[in-house]
Amino acid sequence: MAGPVVVVGDILLDRDVEGVVNRLCPDSPVPVLDESTAVDRPGGAGLAAVFAAAQGAEVALVTALADDAGGARLAELLAAAGVRLYALPLRGATPEKIRLHARGRVLLRHDRGGPAGEPGAPSDTVLRLLAHASAVLVSDYGRGVARQPALRFALAATRAPVVWDPHPRGPAAVPGVHLATPNESEVRELVQDAAGESRLATASRGAQELRRRWRAGAVTVTLGGDGALLCHAGSTPLVVPAPARAEGDTCGAGDRFAATAAVALSRGALVSEAVRAAVAEASAYVAAGGVAAALPPPGPAPVPASRPAAGERVGVVAAATVVASVRAAGGTVVATGGCFDLLHAGHLATLEAARQLGDCLIVCLNSDASVAGLKGPDRPVVAQGDRGRLLAALGCVDAVLVFDEPTPEATLTWLRPDVWVKGGDYATGGEPGLPEAELLRRWGGHTVVVPYLDGHSTTDLIAAARAGGASTGPAPPSGVPVEATGRGADATTAKGAR
Repeated sequence: MAGPVVVVGDILLDRDVEGVVNRLCPDSPVPVLDESTAVDRPGGAGLAAVFAAAQGAEVALVTALADDAGGARLAELLAAAGVRLYALPLRGATPEKIRLHARGRVLLRHDRGGPAGEPGAPSDTVLRLLAHASAVLVSDYGRGVARQPALRFALAATRAPVVWDPHPRGPAAVPGVHLATPNESEVRELVQDAAGESRLATASRGAQELRRRWRAGAVTVTLGGDGALLCHAGSTPLVVPAPARAEGDTCGAGDRFAATAAVALSRGALVSEAVRAAVAEASAYVAAGGVAAALPPPGPAPVPASRPAAGERVGVVAAATVVASVRAAGGTVVATGGCFDLLHAGHLATLEAARQLGDCLIVCLNSDASVAGLKGPDRPVVAQGDRGRLLAALGCVDAVLVFDEPTPEATLTWLRPDVWVKGGDYATGGEPGLPEAELLRRWGGHTVVVPYLDGHSTTDLIAAARAGGASTGPAPPSGVPVEATGRGADATTAKGAR
């Protein structure tokens, strides 16, 4: 079975803010933008990965992700796009590019995140992923992922075709890549060419120089609306014209080109065929309206659950603060998850056992919408705000994260706990049978089981209360394990639970 298309590179969060300007600032002659909408999208290598997934490929993204709200948002967006995220640890902040728009025109771009931090080393799972890929796309945005020594060694060793989309501030491509895809300005900067000749002659000379310097199989120079020029072993370059000259937003066109070429190579195309497909796809992308048309708004970013009304230990910011502090001290991050509807002694026993396994415990809590989707419209009994505050009040819980999906995959991918704790009767199956085990292995984490406290069940408590016989003690033994962790702390995860 063929492996996935693996995208390697730097990710950032793109945020487009649309608003209306009706006045100037009273203390300075600058326009005031009244925000009406804001849309978040993955940028950099994240955008290339989303484009590859949109073409029907199985896609994995290897990138560096910070422990902050931006990293959490990116993990959520990538999960929604069907991209498997393999995150390397990153000190510092997630880079963000914020564009302020009025009437379709960009007024200002605000970049934040500071200097690039040094990404951590990849896990063995990531190295195996690269070894068994069907194709690899290196989407370099000059922030350090393409320089990571262990990744470069694995990229040079893989048998998969490698497409390298370079950046002037990034490193040279590893020797032997199948195809490099710089644009005109990148070629001139990389080879320091003053462009004194014709456009095609300059592009051809620069491509041949990069091909020799990097020992690449081929280099194609993208020429915007005029298509691309491909230089390979022969002395005569191949010009691939665009089907039609398109005018429009070109942001992301280079990522679309490189992603299309990588997907085509993964499916057995020749390099020339891959370049033709990439030119056609990038041209159609620009003609259709660019990134705004290719990636419809996924919905506004969720309101963090860390507002004062929800408790200071609830939300992305609270969790990021705890995790960053523990990791800086070399500690162990432990996480568990679930619905925790009607918090009871069984839940408490599992949480206390989990906290003893490391230096902090983060609880991933199913939102009200997630609980209703899993258990039906009459659940939860207790709203997520109250459930979060109750959990955060426990001495064994350091922070609570609320997630909307049926499973906490996106949250876990951002959080990257060292240990994921499940409660219930899983001991006979062993770790390979646990749903989250493969996910944890992406970053070198592992999953463990703690015993449940028999005779406690949220479902039983609710049934007893509705029957008029609610009890504060354990329900009669029924063989049903406590519903404590995993996709829902109630009946959704513990083996055999109702």
